[in-house]
Amino acid sequence: MASKKTILKKIQIVLTKHFESPEDAFNFFDKDGDKKLSKDEIVSLLKEAEINGFIRGLVGSKLIEGYDKDGDEQVDWKEFKNAVAEMAKDIE
Repeated sequence: MASKKTILKKIQIVLTKHFESPEDAFNFFDKDGDKKLSKDEIVSLLKEAEINGFIRGLVGSKLIEGYDKDGDEQVDWKEFKNAVAEMAKDIE
């Protein structure tokens, strides 16, 4: 299984190489426009980051668990922005 650092690096690559800003990435993956990323939308981001299909669901759940601060089982823009900042620190 890929390490946490490897997964975070792949996510960071998608966010920085394919989008002008983290907000553009968030809006792209927010398919239903509700200003929150559901597990399915996060799994879509992980697929774009070429995270193995076998572990995508698990990683999606762990990302929600780690970054969902208000307990709604989704990641809103503020939580996403904080997650991106934390990911950058974890990769260094």
